[in-house]
Amino acid sequence: MIQISQRGMNMPSSPIRRLAGYADAAKKEGVKVYHLNIGQPDIETPSIMMEAVRNADLKVLEYTDSAGILSFRKKLAEYYISKGIAVDYSNILITIGGSEGILFAFMACLDAGDEIIVPEPFYANYIGFAMAAGIKIIPITSSIKTGFALPPIESFRAKITSKTKGIFICNPNNPTGYVYSENELLQIRDLIKEKDLYLFSDEAYTEFSYEGKVKSTLTLEGVEDRVIMIDTFSKKYSACGARIGALVTKNKEVIEAVMKFSQARLSPPTLEQIAAEAALSLPSDYFDATRAEYERRRTVLINRLSKMEGVYCPAPSGAFYAMAKLPVADTDEFCKWLLTDFRKDNATIMLAPASGFYTTPGLGKDEVRLAYVINEADINAAMDCLEEALKVYSKLHSK
Repeated sequence: MIQISQRGMNMPSSPIRRLAGYADAAKKEGVKVYHLNIGQPDIETPSIMMEAVRNADLKVLEYTDSAGILSFRKKLAEYYISKGIAVDYSNILITIGGSEGILFAFMACLDAGDEIIVPEPFYANYIGFAMAAGIKIIPITSSIKTGFALPPIESFRAKITSKTKGIFICNPNNPTGYVYSENELLQIRDLIKEKDLYLFSDEAYTEFSYEGKVKSTLTLEGVEDRVIMIDTFSKKYSACGARIGALVTKNKEVIEAVMKFSQARLSPPTLEQIAAEAALSLPSDYFDATRAEYERRRTVLINRLSKMEGVYCPAPSGAFYAMAKLPVADTDEFCKWLLTDFRKDNATIMLAPASGFYTTPGLGKDEVRLAYVINEADINAAMDCLEEALKVYSKLHSK
């Protein structure tokens, strides 16, 4: 009997989406499901992006340059320069979402069997990208007790072998919302310089920091040729469906290698690039209102969670995610039960079990990720559901 590949069998399902079938079934029954499982903001996509597509005077929907539309890359370079990141358009390649940027970075910089060190918990899809590239993630565990701060740098050093080719961070972090300090970034910088490693950095959420600006890895001195930064328009502009991202590095050899992969997939999507380029014309204070809205939502979420018996959730300082420890033994089972068996006023809540954000077996079993991407009223209603669900679940499992 013909079989699928070992890679296909080993590819993990997404902890963010794997319970979607249960949520769909609940909705068919007329149940209101509050989605805190996925980072899909309800913030309105800027109208300037939609108008740019509607007004595009195109007779033929052609391929663009494999690197992306030149005027778009130049405007994106100006955006980074305004953030204190000294790059030009030749350092930028447009990708199909940040996801493709990460995959291309892995494939251009690493060979099959190579290893990268990643603080866990981390964005679950990194596992899929690593598997597709044939490389291995070596986790360094951060703790909810410290708010998911960077683990001691010596723990990274201890994991470095002849197969180690890089360190990968997400800042601000998904799923924890932690923002790495300048001191933590400098420790990483010194280590990659000492050990001759790459630093891959997912910086999708830099506009959403609530306690000061985020320092980009591209501003770290002395390692300019070792840093590969990945960015995306999905979260900044609430345009997740547009699938436009960017790979940014000052390493010319990496750019040339990634360009080969970019040419192999021909080009990024034309209309989405037009929309993304238009977004860069928004005023510099555009993100102020959005950031303030997420900060209000964060306050509501953390205040509600802090009052629930047995729940612990450190306040995230960036992005729009929080990791919470719940008084349950297995959040995979609990999150499924929420969708299949629990109802409060004909509503329930969908969360992302945290085990899928770890690669160390057994970790995250009592944690969940919550995305505060819905309005305050809905967050409160969702927390009503969670508070009641924890009481009911506790009684069911105390027998």
